[in-house]
Order: sequence, then structure tokens, then C-alpha cells
Amino acid sequence: RIREHIADKAKLPILIFPEGTCINNTSVMMFKKGSFEVGGTIHPVAIKYDPRFGDAFWNSTKYSMMTYVFNMMTSWAIVCNVWYLPPMVKEEEEDAVHFANRVKTVIAVRGGMSVLPWDGGLKRKKVKESFKEEQQKKYCQIV
Repeated sequence: RIREHIADKAKLPILIFPEGTCINNTSVMMFKKGSFEVGGTIHPVAIKYDPRFGDAFWNSTKYSMMTYVFNMMTSWAIVCNVWYLPPMVKEEEEDAVHFANRVKTVIAVRGGMSVLPWDGGLKRKKVKESFKEEQQKKYCQIV
């Protein structure tokens, strides 16, 4: 459906959040590759919230939805910086994962955030043992 949409030049662009979730405003997590497989031009946007007047991040393990909404509605303001970055297209030798990572890195650098190699599912699930072992092996090689 995305391919059909972007093929029709009369239609407006689609706004996609490829992380699939939001975290605590310090990092950019792994992008889902689907929106990077369809071709077309990506117009990256870096968004970083300023928590001085009210924190837009909802820690769902700590606060209920009602508490979050109350905090948002009673905060002084929700302030964020938005940077519209230069358009990007997938290079010929690039697959969707590498393209997604290149876009993610550009966004993270502009927003002053770190790049994370995992997705938002880690917020709600335990880390797989195989992933832990892989990271431990990499660490042992460094040491």
C-alpha cells in the first residue's frame, strides 16, 4: 500500500515513525525496515523533546495512562526541537537495513542522541539469551 501511495504523485507524503515506539529522549532505536524497502525519497526529521517544562515521555511501566495524561495536561508546555534534514534515497548497493541505519544515524547525530542497535520491544520483553551471549563474545574480543 505504501508503494501505491508514493507512486501517485498527487497524494501527500506519508508520515512514518520507523522506531515503532518512543523512548526516553536520549537515543534512537532500531528502525523497522519496511518503510525503507519501498523505494522513494525519505525526508528525515529529528525530534527531541525539551523536558524542562514537561516531559513528553511516558514510562508505561511506572505511570498509568491517566497519570500520564494528567501530567501532560498540567505541564507548562511541551517543548521540542524539530530539525528537517536533507532528503535521502537508497543507494544502489544498499539494502533496506543499511539504508534505515544510515537514516537513523543522521537523525541521531542531529538530535544529539545515541544510536541503539535494538528495537523498542526490549522495553517490554526480556533480552534473549542468544543476544546476551553475542554481546558477551564481542566484549571478550575487545578485552
